[in-house]
Amino acid sequence: MVAGGSPLADDSLMTRTILLARHGVHAEVGHVLSGRSEISLSDEGRMQAEQLAAWLDRTRISSIHVSPRRRTRETADPLARRCGLSPVIAPALDEIDFGAFTGQSFAALDDDPRWATWNAERDTARCPDGETMAQAVERAWRYIRALPAGDALALCVTHCDVIRGLVVRHFGLPFTAIYGFNCDPGSVTTLELSDTGTRLVALNERP
Repeated sequence: MVAGGSPLADDSLMTRTILLARHGVHAEVGHVLSGRSEISLSDEGRMQAEQLAAWLDRTRISSIHVSPRRRTRETADPLARRCGLSPVIAPALDEIDFGAFTGQSFAALDDDPRWATWNAERDTARCPDGETMAQAVERAWRYIRALPAGDALALCVTHCDVIRGLVVRHFGLPFTAIYGFNCDPGSVTTLELSDTGTRLVALNERP
């Protein structure tokens, strides 16, 4: 099942809880900017996915939404099987489009002045042939805000900077503030959305 890219926000929002899970570990984590590649989870990442499923097994997940990337789909699969749910593929939860940076090692990127600009000016910089941080976060924000009223507890499996970007957006901080906290592979960050605003319930919880 595929969801639309960026549904419009619902002005009459009932209280709902959004679990933002980062995908599990893969071979390129910490070494290569994978971006929108189709790399699969490593053995450790698959174990993290099983741990996540066991941890959330007794919660009443109403729906599962995943970025189109293979690593996020594989992370969601064990829980989806336990819950009997079909994950919704949501392009709005996709990784940032890193453009020409995609697939490059971090060692190589460290010598690229455009990479230094991107990291220093996250509020305004655009990845070459890609998108801005604000564009990536806004599409994800609009998606979670527009989830149906029946989605009282929704799991969204997405990517590190998307999750960190949503948190700093909630606090009204500049996007460079993402460097102030971790979002580990296989972790869960929880937001509560309601008519009165957004509340950060938990940050970077690991099963």
